[in-house]
Amino acid sequence: MHFHHHGYVSGDPRIQPVSGTGVDRPEELPAEVDVLIVGTGPAGMLAAAQLSQFPSITTRIVERRSGRLAIGQADGIQARSVETFQAFGFAERIAAEAYRITEMAFWKPDPADPSRIIRTARPVDDPTGISEFPHLIVNQARVLDYFAEFMAHAPTRMTPDYGLEFQDLTVADGGEYPVTVHLVHSTGPREGTERTLRAKYVIGADGARSRVRKAIGCTLAGDTANHAWGVMDALAVTDFPDIRLKCAIQSGAGGSILLIPREGGHLFRMYVDLGEVHGHNTRDIRSTTIGQIIEKANKILHPYTLDVRNVAWHSVYEVGHRLTDRFDNLLPEEVGTRTPRVFITGDACHTHSAKAGQGMNVSMQDGFNIAWKLGHVLEGRSPESLLSTYSAERQVVARNLIDFDRQWSSMMAKKPEEFDDPTELETFYVRTMEFPAGFMTEYAPSMIVGQSVHQEYASGFPVGKRFKSAPVVRVCDTNPLHLGHQATADGRWRVYVFTDEPLPGRDSSASRLADWLAESPESPLAFTPESADRDAWFDVKVIYQQNHQSIDINAVPPVFKPVVGPFRLTYYENVFALDPSADIFELRGIDRRGAVVVVRPDQYVANVLPLTATKELGAFFAGVHGAAVTAGSS
Repeated sequence: MHFHHHGYVSGDPRIQPVSGTGVDRPEELPAEVDVLIVGTGPAGMLAAAQLSQFPSITTRIVERRSGRLAIGQADGIQARSVETFQAFGFAERIAAEAYRITEMAFWKPDPADPSRIIRTARPVDDPTGISEFPHLIVNQARVLDYFAEFMAHAPTRMTPDYGLEFQDLTVADGGEYPVTVHLVHSTGPREGTERTLRAKYVIGADGARSRVRKAIGCTLAGDTANHAWGVMDALAVTDFPDIRLKCAIQSGAGGSILLIPREGGHLFRMYVDLGEVHGHNTRDIRSTTIGQIIEKANKILHPYTLDVRNVAWHSVYEVGHRLTDRFDNLLPEEVGTRTPRVFITGDACHTHSAKAGQGMNVSMQDGFNIAWKLGHVLEGRSPESLLSTYSAERQVVARNLIDFDRQWSSMMAKKPEEFDDPTELETFYVRTMEFPAGFMTEYAPSMIVGQSVHQEYASGFPVGKRFKSAPVVRVCDTNPLHLGHQATADGRWRVYVFTDEPLPGRDSSASRLADWLAESPESPLAFTPESADRDAWFDVKVIYQQNHQSIDINAVPPVFKPVVGPFRLTYYENVFALDPSADIFELRGIDRRGAVVVVRPDQYVANVLPLTATKELGAFFAGVHGAAVTAGSS
């Protein structure tokens, strides 16, 4: 954790010094804002948390509820999300209170007596070790609490504006604040009173019935699977032996259960198959009582019994798969001619079943994707054209999600005898685990994703995919740690320099690159404002091929030891060496001639280059930053 460089910090270092819009932040919603976020769900809160790191930007997030969410419907936290939580500083704390999935049990009818169920398989959740982070179950409300804490501790001291409901918006052709937003107080003494404000940009994170989506003329298109499920969060006494394991249960008596243990050691969630939905029985199924859901669960679990003592929450829903044709307010023919001003995220633009545990996870990545881009455009770091990459990138992810969930939910609804192979369900679960874990996303080449022409220099860091961490040793204090865990959600680009063989202080491709980074007007560091610390926009780290004991920290080029803060202190913690137990060059296929790996603020690899490719590196960042910085300085 990086602090003390502005003077001694005696309190909690997670509470950053207040600055910018956080100074004398008005409690009342202002008449004009840079970014208005509608909805405090996972996508909205992550977007707000990221934007809270930009002190010059006025961001507000409104919510129609009177206060924090008490109990959320989502609970599955995939490894990619925990990786993201690490960047926001609360992965370890939320993991400590969560339920951790390490295996999944599959139950099917006993061939000798199909009225009974037996366990047939129990595969591990992550057989390939795709992530060092766990697969967790914890209530959505707690995820939102952690993001709220992060926002409140940020320089902007951001907090949600509760009790305000979105009504409508209009987008003008010009003006500094072209989006006019109509709100109404939904709770409290001013309930029913209307409010109007103007914004530069709006993020709609207001759920499946999104009014923001409606306001920009988008609709969800898709279908339903004509299959209903009852879901309950329950406390019960049972003799079912795997009540604390994630289970897929298929019954010969008809119907299936997806069992998800919850945090705390007692609570669990059950998705109980209620059967197919047709016109003649739609009303009956939608009015299924909790007692009927429990009765059906007991029938599926036979010969085991379930004595439910308390139900925290329950619902009945039909599986639906729907997707919008665009994630912003621009029509297809307008892309490239205008700047998008309104964006939709999460359930506002993609809906699906809950049983693959994807809704909250994919939604949060929507919020991460758009938030840093808005921050960079509003601060003048990047041109407005950057914002069009949001819809282009995230719509592909959502389409892949819909396709995956359609397969998984239809398989969960099958009867055991309908499978050609009795092991088909568990085989699918193991074979496709990389997708639900959140690691299949691969962004196409764009202004912020380079062509993978030099991929062989770091084959384990595929361009367009998330940066997969690996162990290293920090030279200055000899601490073994994970390289990727040192990247926080501060809005900076990362430049990882993996050196060639010579030690620091000797002539090498890495030392020549260091000189270029520090001195060349084409270096990305040249875009950093003179008034800011040298590492304010770019976090440059170096990883040597040798062990830490052979590295002379004084011989390491100064660009890897930036001078920071008003006292002009040297920051030593960006210099790394090999972990003797796990050679990162071997683990991630890094060429011994060295490589540069460029990583976006949202943790996705943007480019892989040889150490000698300074022209390509300069040209890449000129496209990301140059036009905006040049325009801002003219």
